[in-house]
Amino acid sequence: MALYEHVFLARQDLAQAQVDTLAEEATKIIESNDGKVTRTETWGLKSLAYPIQKNRKAHFVMLHVDGPGSVVAELERQTRINEDVIRYMTIRVDEHEEGPSIMMRKNERDSKRRSRDDDDDR
Repeated sequence: MALYEHVFLARQDLAQAQVDTLAEEATKIIESNDGKVTRTETWGLKSLAYPIQKNRKAHFVMLHVDGPGSVVAELERQTRINEDVIRYMTIRVDEHEEGPSIMMRKNERDSKRRSRDDDDDR
């Protein structure tokens, strides 16, 4: 089985529960086509570098997928149909990264930096 990373951007006006539902639907599509999702990460609402379909922000979600190429074809077909997804990208990787992704580590680093800066202000 091949390993993939699938990242999609959901519209900014969706609630977090709706974004989680989109991730669950993607997981169901993958599992119904003989694949499996090894990890799901929600990166949160982030600003975009440029507007996409009049959206200046988007909810970012990443899925680690283990499955055949037919899984990716069906997942991308379903994602194209969904109006709540404004962009997506699937890439094949040699191995999945252990631990949190770089985006999750960046959030931790930023929060540590903010708390350190708050301590310096005292």
